[in-house]
Amino acid sequence: MNNDEILKQLTNVLESRKHESADSSYVASLFAKPDKMLEKIGEEAIETIIASKNNDKDNIVYETADLWFHSMIMLAHHGLSADDVLHELARRFGVSGHEEKASRK
Repeated sequence: MNNDEILKQLTNVLESRKHESADSSYVASLFAKPDKMLEKIGEEAIETIIASKNNDKDNIVYETADLWFHSMIMLAHHGLSADDVLHELARRFGVSGHEEKASRK
């Protein structure tokens, strides 16, 4: 399975979990408790930072996968997907980071 297929399949699974009982699915339980979903993103971000500080490459990948997964749940909660983020990244190509930051003012 290629990377695009993984993101699309995961997006489909997340969307399907929106309609399930919070008792039957971890993802559905996070959709039911948005504050918990946001806490998980923070937790995974911290674990990713720790893995990086420890230069633990295997754990960096593992924790980044968790961070992306929980971020994708948040995106789905708001009716967004990884495609929305990828389009924004594509928009930024060829734009200086300093210019992009200045455009936010």
